[in-house]
Amino acid sequence: MPLSLFSPLPLLHSFPSTVANKSTVSRVRDTPSKFRLSVVSATSEKGKGGGNDREDDPSFNPFGFVTDNPSSRSAIQLPESPAEDGNVGQMLYRTEDKGREFGSTIKSGKLRWFVRETGSKESRRGTIVFVHGAPTQSFSFRSVMSQMSEAGFHCFAPDWIGFGFSDKPQPGYGFNYTEKEYHEAFDKLLDVLEVKAPFFLVVQGFLVGSYGLTWALKNPSKIEKLAILNTPLTVSSPVPGLFKQLRIPLFGEFTCQNAILAERFIEGGSPYVLKNEKADVYRLPYLSSGGPGFALLETAKKINFGDTLSQIANGFSSGSWDKPMLLAWGIADKYLPQSIAEEFEKQNPQNVKLRLIEGAGHLPQEDWPEKVVAALRGFF
Repeated sequence: MPLSLFSPLPLLHSFPSTVANKSTVSRVRDTPSKFRLSVVSATSEKGKGGGNDREDDPSFNPFGFVTDNPSSRSAIQLPESPAEDGNVGQMLYRTEDKGREFGSTIKSGKLRWFVRETGSKESRRGTIVFVHGAPTQSFSFRSVMSQMSEAGFHCFAPDWIGFGFSDKPQPGYGFNYTEKEYHEAFDKLLDVLEVKAPFFLVVQGFLVGSYGLTWALKNPSKIEKLAILNTPLTVSSPVPGLFKQLRIPLFGEFTCQNAILAERFIEGGSPYVLKNEKADVYRLPYLSSGGPGFALLETAKKINFGDTLSQIANGFSSGSWDKPMLLAWGIADKYLPQSIAEEFEKQNPQNVKLRLIEGAGHLPQEDWPEKVVAALRGFF
């Protein structure tokens, strides 16, 4: 069957099942909610008796760019009979109902948003809107928003257009993935959800996460308090390699169709490996169609990192922003070092409170939701 250069399917079909048998992955509970990864090589045990097979050589790993991701092995390289249980259709069947906790589809104008909601309008402590970054989805906030609703808050967490389970329009047909269009669509969604201002806003992550902050700068009267989790905040904030690759002609088109792109990005910024059931959810949109990849591609191409970061750094500095802000920062973030948060705090020390979250990486809401909840409850 002919294969398209931009199809995600070759990535899922082209790896022999024998690769998956090279190791056994076990997870050992380290803390009440964290796991340590232990990889025991099956071939290394065999090798003790001799043999000079090239595949037993640790330096030989033709599929290393996939197989070095333990959470992806079981889904992409199923060990027994690929024709029976390793095809994409059955993989989708096993995962298509996952990851929709607390969510429903909301029509806003011509766009359909997937929005998670916990609590109720009668919640006594107010409304929180959670905004995710790229290339993830609102699924990352599921535990935090569940616990915050138990504490008396009404919570919303939408998937941005182009991400998760929301619409992914083809660029040029109603949505072009620009900052202006994201802001306008977000305004309309808040109206449909009947979110009353001022409300609490929680923002995390790159690209669309940054657009959440620039939206706040344009709408300060709608914000009561702002909490920021691991988001680029200064002009010195580094840009991860993924987003640089997406901006390279042709190479970006190929990169965006990597079906394990999101989970690899999450694990790349964290000290932990995603459990398989979580990795399934982050992978699902990219398995389902090419739409999420091309939406991410367009968003990465349209953003001006320098201008956006300058706008954020200047807009939230002393004299420009007077609303209370919390930085709940995972200090094990491999993309954004702790120094970014400390530099941002110095720009507005009267209004910024820095709370360091030990043991958490780029997505503290995924790595240590309990610690994020503790920080948010104390702040809100």
